[in-house]
Amino acid sequence: MIRASSRTSGATRRSLIVIVLLISLSTASCNRTESEDPSDLGVGFPVKDSGDCLPRKVLLDQHGSKILLADLKGKPALVNFIYTSCPGECLILTQHMKRIANALGPELGDRVRLISITVDPEHDQPTQLQQYASSQGADLRGWLFLTGTPDEIDAEMARFNLIRTHEADGSIDHVSEMFLVAPDGRALMQYVGDKISAEHAIADLNAAAAGKSISVGESSIVPVKY
Repeated sequence: MIRASSRTSGATRRSLIVIVLLISLSTASCNRTESEDPSDLGVGFPVKDSGDCLPRKVLLDQHGSKILLADLKGKPALVNFIYTSCPGECLILTQHMKRIANALGPELGDRVRLISITVDPEHDQPTQLQQYASSQGADLRGWLFLTGTPDEIDAEMARFNLIRTHEADGSIDHVSEMFLVAPDGRALMQYVGDKISAEHAIADLNAAAAGKSISVGESSIVPVKY
């Protein structure tokens, strides 16, 4: 009887160990899934129901030249939002853009564009934008820094479903989102700017330039061919 009781106790212990292991594996699996958010890996995700982000509206570039946004169609663009007096976050976003610009090499300007739009048009005029670009070592070939009136900037941000906001102390809220705009002017992909992977962004830009689909996990979206 004692031996039978020992066998039963051992089986119970083994069953308990198996249950604990299964719970542990299940928890690990859940944690792994949560940590593998595409944005944490620098991967973009699709923008749904985007309108035209490059309409027949004029902004000024860092040289003071008038830029008709509609004229920027025909090439995909990576767009972000910064301001020149930003003490930290915007510098990080600009350095991510710079890495992408450097990795693109001759394709920048020839096949794709980079566009940085100020969220502080009250202070960021072309002179400030040019000084900022120069201080950051930005390759200006194929990389535009744009400004306009506050109403023009608000309207352009609204096309990306963004709102320009200020804190109580008057400081400007950062915009961490970056967007891939298709050759037809639609926002196609959105990235977390301080986590964006240059490798993934360039692959997406090149796919859009070639009119190919961009794979996102098990789904894909197809840019408009031109």
